[in-house]
Amino acid sequence: MNLRLSTLARMVDQGARIADIGTDHAYLPIQLVKEGKVDFAIASDVAAGPLENAKKDIIAAGLKNKIETRLGSGLETVSAKDRIDTVVIAGMGGKLMTNILDEAWSEKFHFATLILEPNVGEPGVREWLSTHKYQIIDEKIIAEAGHIYELIKAQKVESTVRLTDRQIFFGPEILKEKNQVFYQKWQDQLAYHQRLLCNLNKAQEKDRAHIRQIEDEIKMIEGELND
Repeated sequence: MNLRLSTLARMVDQGARIADIGTDHAYLPIQLVKEGKVDFAIASDVAAGPLENAKKDIIAAGLKNKIETRLGSGLETVSAKDRIDTVVIAGMGGKLMTNILDEAWSEKFHFATLILEPNVGEPGVREWLSTHKYQIIDEKIIAEAGHIYELIKAQKVESTVRLTDRQIFFGPEILKEKNQVFYQKWQDQLAYHQRLLCNLNKAQEKDRAHIRQIEDEIKMIEGELND
């Protein structure tokens, strides 16, 4: 497995019953079962083609009795009888991710542990977790093949978890260990924000609210890079 998938695998608890949503080739559940970390997994995807690939890989690994494939959108492929305690959603936008979680939430379908890797919109995911009584217990920021990924693990708790704007933006656990990848990402983001602010200020009709938002984000980024 590549670095991103192996990092996700390390975040899964021993003995978990997982649903991997948007599984593609089912590499993650296959690896977890092979390692003996999980004994049952659902590999779910909205597209028939990738799911067929997943089925072939699962059969080739001799794991068809331990990994079930499900075709469908989001968490609609999972039912209470599956007794899933851990949901993994990786490699999609944060907005789509929270939409998937919202749909399950509206059906009063909650999960003990969420392991999420949004490829954009990480702050929106953290905000969703905070307001839905999930505590972020682990985060990783990694670089692979020219991309930077933020991985988030959260557990259900009894009360709303309040995060500061800074924690939502950068990640409460990521801030505890600002590694080289953190600085790489936010130096690039600072340059992007500065270009964006310049363009917003050049517009004939200025979006004052957007300008203030970008100015505030630039101050936050500069504060972390200079800390």
